[in-house]
Amino acid sequence: MSAISGIDKLIGEKEGAIGWITFNNPARHNAVSMSMWQALFDVVNDFAADDAIRVIVVKGAGERAFVSGADISEFEEKRSSPETTQAYNATSQRASKALKDVNKPTIAMIRGYCIGGGVSTAMSCDLRIAAEGSTFAVPAAKLGLGYEYDGVRKLMDVVGPSFAREIFYTARQFTAQEALTMGLINRLLPAEQLEAYVRDYAATIAANAPLTVSSIKTIVAEALKDESQRDKALCQQVVDRCFNSADYAEGRQAFMEKRKPKFAGR
Repeated sequence: MSAISGIDKLIGEKEGAIGWITFNNPARHNAVSMSMWQALFDVVNDFAADDAIRVIVVKGAGERAFVSGADISEFEEKRSSPETTQAYNATSQRASKALKDVNKPTIAMIRGYCIGGGVSTAMSCDLRIAAEGSTFAVPAAKLGLGYEYDGVRKLMDVVGPSFAREIFYTARQFTAQEALTMGLINRLLPAEQLEAYVRDYAATIAANAPLTVSSIKTIVAEALKDESQRDKALCQQVVDRCFNSADYAEGRQAFMEKRKPKFAGR
């Protein structure tokens, strides 16, 4: 596993076809500082530019938390005025958007607390796989924070409007089983099986045709937009790219020869 640029509290590592992003602030349950948001943006863009990386996995260091939210100890300095709050929000939103829009499939591997900004980070990933005993909450209503449209919409697109209201209105902690029932997570695993399962899932995805996987990510993202904003020409373009690719020829040939295809992403 090779490390890439980042900071001590936000680590990017490459392991074969998998890019690992680790929120590494266990003393604060992996609470995210402004510098960590900045580093997340840089690491995601590094993975996006590396054709060898086909899947990105996001996790928290240690056993107790995925991400417990923003580092509130910074709020007095970083979010105490309209100007500083705007700068902080712009940095965190830029990083979240990079993770959400990256041209690779993403998996949030959740263990322990997934709170506030942790839920938002998990929602920025395509899939969410959690360990039993994990807990989820968006406690904005306990802090008097406003939650912007994009953040509310992102959660609503996953769990629906009724559960989104419940999560925001109550600001309480939900169990992993409740999260599974709401559709907040895709899979729920015993804690000791979580990492092995995620590694196997990531390997399964990485072995598939990258252009096909990327096309699905693009089309789903367009389908979630308001109809007036959808780029159907782009959707057709990514489909055509699949059919015109060397990988499509390889897939057909491998099927005829009864062997596993070796996709190159072109």
